[in-house]
Amino acid sequence: MSKRYDLIVIGGGSAGFNAARVAISLGKRVALVDGAKQLGGLCILRGCMPSKTLLYSTEVLHLAQKGKTFGLRIPSAKVDMKALHARKKKLIGEFAEYRERALQNGEYEVYRSHARFIDTHTVELSDGRTLSADKFLIATGSKTSLPSVPGLARTPFWTSDEVLDLDFVPGSVIVLGGGIVACELAQFLRRIGSKVTLIQRSQNILRDQSTAASEVVQQAFRDEGIELHTGTRLDNISGDAKSVAVRFTRAGKTFTRRADHLFNALGREPNTDSLNLSAAGVKLTDEGRVKTNRWQQTTARHIYAGGDVAGPYDIVHLAIAQGELAARHAFGVKGIKPIDHSLLLNVVFTDPQLATIGLQERDLIASGVKFLVASYPFNDHGKSIIMEANYGYVKVIAEPKQGRILGVEVVGPQAGELIHIFSGPLAMKATVFDMLRAPWYHPTLAEIFTYPFEEIADQIKR
Repeated sequence: MSKRYDLIVIGGGSAGFNAARVAISLGKRVALVDGAKQLGGLCILRGCMPSKTLLYSTEVLHLAQKGKTFGLRIPSAKVDMKALHARKKKLIGEFAEYRERALQNGEYEVYRSHARFIDTHTVELSDGRTLSADKFLIATGSKTSLPSVPGLARTPFWTSDEVLDLDFVPGSVIVLGGGIVACELAQFLRRIGSKVTLIQRSQNILRDQSTAASEVVQQAFRDEGIELHTGTRLDNISGDAKSVAVRFTRAGKTFTRRADHLFNALGREPNTDSLNLSAAGVKLTDEGRVKTNRWQQTTARHIYAGGDVAGPYDIVHLAIAQGELAARHAFGVKGIKPIDHSLLLNVVFTDPQLATIGLQERDLIASGVKFLVASYPFNDHGKSIIMEANYGYVKVIAEPKQGRILGVEVVGPQAGELIHIFSGPLAMKATVFDMLRAPWYHPTLAEIFTYPFEEIADQIKR
């Protein structure tokens, strides 16, 4: 006999944990199935938190190494990898322990096992037990992908897991890819002292961002000594445990680069292979994600999906929102609304940081929507000049009649913090005139936004 629940959540990361939490608050009987060696999910264990721990440490290191620029005499500043690694393990251990306590507090029944569907309402666990439920949430996350690049599968390589767990400084590393993980960790490797070569197939790194924003980060990377190749075709990869070689073509010319280590950061893919989704009537998109509607329902309407496995973006706050929405919809909570993707936030924790919210220029151009846009550079702003943080700009996009803010782009110092200035105003449909009525303290980074606000306001008045 299967043990029966109101909701079975498969996966204990951000989407799964928060769906289970909401369902419990609604008085439902919930089981959570997670077969990972350690509970916590990608964000806590191998994603957001360990990477940002390391990135912040190397940001401090970078500033210390620039001490002379600030009129400071700092004789030497270098990384202590053993200490850095120990600090990261301690912090992540604390985060994971907190999540594990929350999961095993008795409100949920937690099964440390993997699950596969055997019919539309039943899963079989890897230990042989079966569970059934009225509703399900699939929240199994993502895994590192292995693209069909000649020689890659035969060549030893690191994924982000290995890079985040380093306790020594690699002599040299070739980074394959130019997405968020590739860029953040390439800069981390360079700042701890590795020689870094980054090879990206598209014309710019961070290709999901605007060309202008990507070019700012590219210039910062080159200024820090990262050898950057974009617009390439990967022809062949070879190597062993001692060294690797990557042959690629760019602008019709063939190049070969060699290094001690290879870091495969060519992307991640939804983790669905072992779920036997066909038995449950759950279909995938062409991109391999679980197909969902605006309520996170799959093609089997009693089965929901959220987080990286569903997308469309691999972002923690989106995964949390999807998990919460799925649980509320599954159990008939009144007055709920679908997730508003026009308010979506995105942050890249390179230095300079890159952040966006709302609709961006290319979205509006593709949709044929008219808009006004204004920007202002950090290298002409008092507070950022004081900070020697001169890369980048802020950009505000607004509706042309009333000046309602549609989107914002920031590439520069503390962009990930500055972008949150707009979370409330965008949700409240604020205009540039509303924002100009507010006081902006001087000297701050935030007051830089008054310049594009004023420019757009003047355009509307004219």
